[in-house]
Amino acid sequence: GMAQSLELLLIQFLMPDNDARRQAEEQIRRLARDPQVVPALVHHLRTAKTPNVRQLAAVLLRKKITSHWPKLPPHAKASLKQALIDSITLDNSHLVRRASANVVSIIAKYAVPAGEWQELLPFLFQCSQSPQEEHREVALILFSSLTETIGTTFQSHLNDLQPILLKCLQDETSSRVRIAALKAVGSFIEYVNEGGDIVKMFRDFVPSILNVSRQCLANGDDDVASIAFEIFDELIESPAPLLGDSVRSIVQFSLEVCSNQDMEINIRQQAIQIISWLVKFKASFLKKNKLIVPILQVMCPLLTETANEDEDSDLAADRSAAEVIDTMAINLPRHVFGPVLEFASVNFRHVNPKYREAAVTSLGVVSEGCSEHFKDKLEECLKVVLEALKDQEQMVRGAASFALGQFAEHLQPEILSHYESVLPCILNALEDPSDEVKEKSYYALAAFCEDMGEDILPYLEPLICRLVISLQSSPRNLQETCMSAIGSVAAAAEQAFIPYAEKVLEMMKGFMVLTKDEDLCARARATEVVGIVAMAVGRTRMEAILPPFIEAAISGFGLDYSELREYTHGFFSNVAEILDDSFSQYLPHVVPLAFSSCNLDDGSAVDIDDADGVDNGFSGVSSDDDDDDEPRVRNISVRTGVLDEKAAATQAIGFFALHTKSAYAPYLEESLKILIKHSGYFHEDVRLQAIISLKHILTALRAIPAHPDILEKQKDVLDTIMNIYIKTMTEDDDKEVVAQACMSVADIMKDCGFAAVELCKLHQSLVHLEY
Repeated sequence: GMAQSLELLLIQFLMPDNDARRQAEEQIRRLARDPQVVPALVHHLRTAKTPNVRQLAAVLLRKKITSHWPKLPPHAKASLKQALIDSITLDNSHLVRRASANVVSIIAKYAVPAGEWQELLPFLFQCSQSPQEEHREVALILFSSLTETIGTTFQSHLNDLQPILLKCLQDETSSRVRIAALKAVGSFIEYVNEGGDIVKMFRDFVPSILNVSRQCLANGDDDVASIAFEIFDELIESPAPLLGDSVRSIVQFSLEVCSNQDMEINIRQQAIQIISWLVKFKASFLKKNKLIVPILQVMCPLLTETANEDEDSDLAADRSAAEVIDTMAINLPRHVFGPVLEFASVNFRHVNPKYREAAVTSLGVVSEGCSEHFKDKLEECLKVVLEALKDQEQMVRGAASFALGQFAEHLQPEILSHYESVLPCILNALEDPSDEVKEKSYYALAAFCEDMGEDILPYLEPLICRLVISLQSSPRNLQETCMSAIGSVAAAAEQAFIPYAEKVLEMMKGFMVLTKDEDLCARARATEVVGIVAMAVGRTRMEAILPPFIEAAISGFGLDYSELREYTHGFFSNVAEILDDSFSQYLPHVVPLAFSSCNLDDGSAVDIDDADGVDNGFSGVSSDDDDDDEPRVRNISVRTGVLDEKAAATQAIGFFALHTKSAYAPYLEESLKILIKHSGYFHEDVRLQAIISLKHILTALRAIPAHPDILEKQKDVLDTIMNIYIKTMTEDDDKEVVAQACMSVADIMKDCGFAAVELCKLHQSLVHLEY
């Protein structure tokens, strides 16, 4: 019957001939719809001569058992369980034992909770202490796969399991057992957040985990060692104080791995990531244990590494090291600046250009976190960077223009006093033969000029000429950065920009009609620049020429591009500010656009990674796949573009209200609804704009001519807004948002008079803030 025909099919399925194979696959699939396939497969699992056929029988059982298990009579269930246990303990093929273990973990999912397999755990405990290496290994493999299906049942047995796992991690005779134990520990890690005993248990494992990983790396088993990093990852992130004194040895181990250039980049990457997590979550521990300098002594030299041509640049060690140093500078500025400055000073004239590049990059990378410490050493650091801008090697010049941009962004206002040495160097770098250096120089220029004010005037003519020529002759990505620079120059020059405004606006008009996907980023930038130029030169010059730009901006909303919408809201905010009351004519066109951006769904996108597909035949059936049967949720990502768009739209609503005053009346109701919602939004950028805009709504409401209904409404809205501000002051965890709420309250008290504000409430919240 079924068993005979199945045997031939299994053998045929394993043949190299593709047609024969496909036919077998078809017929197996047909047969497998009948629950009778289970006893037939069990028979072959135990009696087939070749391990390949036995393994295939187990793999098919694993794929089919979920649908057939409920329909099996008790005796068939019993003989299946026994056959699997026999296969696990008696089969001489490692692959067959493993494939059978995979079936057990699926059956356990249904049988254990239903009380149908009480002898499973005792069997495993016994197996894990067996003198036979194979039994210990397969028991551990089962512990791993069972945590996925019946993890909660397991938790009550952790006390019995802990000594077994520890003993197996230290198994003296078998590296296979040690590796299986490491994997088992890795699979239990997700229960760490429960706290309590399990925390202690994992802490005791760390020294053994490190030993096993070192052996694995020595033998080239990188993928196994990478499990150790996954475990440390979880331990560090866990709120439970898991690591105790083992942090030191984890740091040492990670530093050994990431500085070893003979290792695979992937595993080094994981090691760098561990250091990065420790910096984020356990900075004070690193400080207390004097681990910061040892970390920097490894990270700074990593900046000098060059990736192989064929490697993914995102994985390059120098790039990851830069991120870690950046994070360290932000979290531990006082301890980071000295060692990094020393590294830069030693290497900035090195014969090897990669070292000169690293020296300059390290300064650029720490300028944000260490801005306070930079201020006394600015001369010295600028000297290094400006010299590097003239280096004969392109990569050094690129690093220097990047560092200069970082300085310009993060070392304001101190950096501005050096404009006489800095600006000519940037102007020079804009002529660089390399596009990469050019692009970074525009970025440096944009960051530098933004707050220069009238100091820019002597450079205005050469700057604008240079930028206008660039804009006409460059590729798209350079044009975008170039436009940012034009915006910064206009913002600094203000009225002095008038002679250039017409030429620049004419060029922007060309960008604002582009509709191809790849041009929309440039269109967004151009829209922003028009708003900035308009602000710089003012209403009298702009009012007459703005309408076509406003139309182009509105039509951009038909293109469904988040970044374009974000910059367009910013543009409308600027135009409202310039035109003031005469912006009212545009409200019916622009307010609905702001509302629709505010109401966008920012759905946290969840990527489901379904390892097994939905019954995709027997893909990889004859290989040994430990694939899961459950789709795993991999990573949850929030679409950041939508966040920026929401923040810009929230800001725009406030500006429209502030500048059109009583003309904004028809939109107050809906605006208030949105702003109340956004004042509790999960991201602080959006909350900040909501807090600012709420005050502008109040201003618009108070501009409406008074009659009894309006006065009542004003009182209600004032009350609502004050309550939101008080809630924000006492509960929000973002400094900037709280500060803004405090300033808004102060402004409202100035505008509305003290009496309007219930003092006792406010007093309470201020007292609360002091604590």
